[in-house]
Amino acid sequence: MLTYEDVTEYFLKAAGDLALTAHPEYWLNSRSLDREFACTCHAGSCDEAELRSSCTVSFSWGVLDTALSFDGPVGVCEFFHSPDAACPHLRTNAIPPLVLDLSYSLALHGSPISERMLLSLTQMLRLHASERSSRTTETRPGVSMTLQDNRLQPDMLTLQQRVELPIWHPEGMHGLHDDAYARTQSDSYATPDENEENDEVVIDDPHPEDWLPQVMIDVCQDIIHVLDALDSAVSFHQ
Repeated sequence: MLTYEDVTEYFLKAAGDLALTAHPEYWLNSRSLDREFACTCHAGSCDEAELRSSCTVSFSWGVLDTALSFDGPVGVCEFFHSPDAACPHLRTNAIPPLVLDLSYSLALHGSPISERMLLSLTQMLRLHASERSSRTTETRPGVSMTLQDNRLQPDMLTLQQRVELPIWHPEGMHGLHDDAYARTQSDSYATPDENEENDEVVIDDPHPEDWLPQVMIDVCQDIIHVLDALDSAVSFHQ
């Protein structure tokens, strides 16, 4: 069983073990019952945080995740009807992964940077961040601007990344972009006639607790590398 509390605990433990300072926040949507988590991380002490880059990690935990964590796929199936071997509710490989959004930022504090240098900086940052990230699926750098003296000035360097965690896929991280499991199991779910001799209900049984703690360590290591890339890139261009 994997719960919302488990996921947040795995992340915070990984961050603490790698000396990342973490500031977690938790929310519950009282109408949809979705739960949300956001945690701002930075290296070093909080006194120096304004002078260095930071990363906010966030994700949403839906009601389907809660149902699966407590009752498993059979519980979801029983909510609608009696379990049946051909029921798609028992196949969790099609459930979307849990997405971690990573939002990096570094204040420029009024540093004079030309447009050409700013373009070069963002390109280099994207390259270095991608090279140093083992778990992310995309990297998008950006620049936030402020209006000063009727002119737009670069105010903050930003970077967006995301990590997909297929926590309900029976094959774990190996099944992130692999439909082989669905193909190999198709005979077990195909038709009642094909299961006439063996009427046993085949149920997906993912065990994310076996691999998720190590993946969270990898994610936190990636965060440290990207934070270093941000700080180094700005220092190099100053």
